[in-house]
Amino acid sequence: MRLAAFRYEEIKKSIVDFFEEQKICCTPINGFEIATKIGAKIIPYSMFPEKELLEKVSKDGFSIKKGSQWYLYYNDAQSYERINFTMMHETGHIILDHTEESEVAEAEANFFAKFSLAPPVLIHKFDLRDPYEVADRFEISLEAAFYAFNYYKKWLKYGEKAYKDYELKICEMFGLAF
Repeated sequence: MRLAAFRYEEIKKSIVDFFEEQKICCTPINGFEIATKIGAKIIPYSMFPEKELLEKVSKDGFSIKKGSQWYLYYNDAQSYERINFTMMHETGHIILDHTEESEVAEAEANFFAKFSLAPPVLIHKFDLRDPYEVADRFEISLEAAFYAFNYYKKWLKYGEKAYKDYELKICEMFGLAF
């Protein structure tokens, strides 16, 4: 599902603002660290004898709010890279204040994870030349790296020639000169 262009921009800004607020300034981005910083309780599927039931809810993971506390459940049988993406996806739901499941919420959380784990401006500034270098630098799965690299190529082709304020801010935060 495609989101409106303004919504993508809002999500990008919220990610950079969150990174600045939490002093996230190096790669690779660690989803566990981010989830912990927002106060979420992180629970692996293996903690439950009936983990097959959790896998029916979601193969990778899910988040739920009980009272004022967020809980992030994740399938610890997956690869680290997949788990990290799941952590960022679920963190996206929390930061973007999703209150119910929907196709839009899923699209926003997927974009949140993709952009936060491998922002195009960082791919550019690190001079990464292919998805393999992206996967290595950001410690993401090859599948996620292909998505991130394709998004980066679109950013190069269709993006504005001047950096946006949030792109300048993320470069500064990560110690990258212009």
